[in-house]
Amino acid sequence: MKILSVTSEMYPLVKTGGLADVAGALPLALNKLGVEMRTVLPGYDPVLQHVTDAQPVLTIPSLFGEEATVLDAVVDGRRIYVVECPGFFRRAGGPYADISGQEWPDNWLRFAALSKAAAMIAEGAIKDWVPDVVHAHDWQAAMTLAYLRHGQSPTMPTVITIHNLAFQGRFGFDIFDKLELPPQAWNVDGVEYYGGVGYLKAGLVYADAITTVSPTYADEIREHHNGMGLDGLLNGRSERLNGILNGIDNDQWDPSTDPHIKKTYTHNSIGQKQTNKRDLAARMGLDKDDSPILVVISRLTWQKGMDLLAEVVDDIVRSGMRLAVLGTGDRMLEGAFLYASDRHRGRVGVRIGYDEAFAHALLAGGDGILIPSRFEPCGLTQLYGLRYGCVPVVSRVGGLADTVVDANEAAIAAGAATGFQFSPPDTYHLRKVIDRFSKIYAKPPQFKAIQRAGMKTDNAWSNSASRYIALYENLIEAQSQCSQTMPSAPASKKVESRSKSGLQPS
Repeated sequence: MKILSVTSEMYPLVKTGGLADVAGALPLALNKLGVEMRTVLPGYDPVLQHVTDAQPVLTIPSLFGEEATVLDAVVDGRRIYVVECPGFFRRAGGPYADISGQEWPDNWLRFAALSKAAAMIAEGAIKDWVPDVVHAHDWQAAMTLAYLRHGQSPTMPTVITIHNLAFQGRFGFDIFDKLELPPQAWNVDGVEYYGGVGYLKAGLVYADAITTVSPTYADEIREHHNGMGLDGLLNGRSERLNGILNGIDNDQWDPSTDPHIKKTYTHNSIGQKQTNKRDLAARMGLDKDDSPILVVISRLTWQKGMDLLAEVVDDIVRSGMRLAVLGTGDRMLEGAFLYASDRHRGRVGVRIGYDEAFAHALLAGGDGILIPSRFEPCGLTQLYGLRYGCVPVVSRVGGLADTVVDANEAAIAAGAATGFQFSPPDTYHLRKVIDRFSKIYAKPPQFKAIQRAGMKTDNAWSNSASRYIALYENLIEAQSQCSQTMPSAPASKKVESRSKSGLQPS
């Protein structure tokens, strides 16, 4: 099979969150299972700096008025198509915002350009390569499906993955005429969304299959209070909605070989974490003692529950524990944690920003990782925590609920516990679960058993990749059956028949 992935970021080229990790890891996992995935990516400066040997394979004279070139490159085993369009993507700042953190006002046009270029590739614009399935990620790539449906390949099987429903790409009605879509795309079964244009909404309408990054999140977003305006649509297409857990790259995140940590170790030599713990304490300016270190590796935002954590820092210190925070985000929350580190010198250490290598050191040196999210589609840091014996302390939502086994009495007795869950996400229950963590930590045999159970958990991408392969195969088979039953139908009829095919992806 040949799969075209479309994404706005991909590790190791450009990353702002978990989307990049997934977009970078899935192609490698699929390749090991015999499936070829090529990825379309914007030509940001960091991407172009990394692909100096890329070859031009397609020239687009006018991509919404800008000249663009598609470059073909291979990065660490990943085949990518880079949409080099300086007017849209070569800017100082991040993928979505300028250096001051303000979103680019023309993001609607930038990611429409990415999507249109991807649709052209899917339709065969690059010689000798046409995908069997197109897989778009989040709102930035979602319009690819609209351009395909209203273009030359309306029956191309398509998938869209929701990494976070909170980010939808909603824009005003005034942009529709500039998107180069036909008039019939403007309706409730198209791109129209509450009187404006909805990029993610359009992707959800046009996709043959919808995936989210955990089974629990797939259920949660069908509820009114979690659906963020799209629960009606998701319920209407529930037979096409699947929750497939993210995996992790076991080669990149491996404490037995990790070059970023002081001392490597396995579940059989977990005592070596003490060397990493001492190293972490020194690097974060924490007191040199044997008390537990709780770590945070997160965006400092309301969604991640970081305001809740800021309120209980004093309780963590009073309980005798230490806290190490790595993150960036809301300026008020950044200030709150910096203030806490000043008030509790030696007990609280804070580093504002993100450092991939240092994140490894935090996991290797930390005893527990705090993830008090209000909602969490999947989460990856708890999976990294499990892998490193850094016990996750998580709210019972989304992928956190799916991947962490709570250390209740029964789970501890069965040797199945891998972390601590709490619900609902508020300061009262967060304090309670931190207290529970502290009490179990004081019982070394029990705590080490939890660490070892977590480290033995198999969260490799191969498991998730197998499910994606089954999904792709079902879509290809359904499309083939549809073509055989209606060989001479016009495109609009083919689209209608596919939407009523009763396809239920695995």
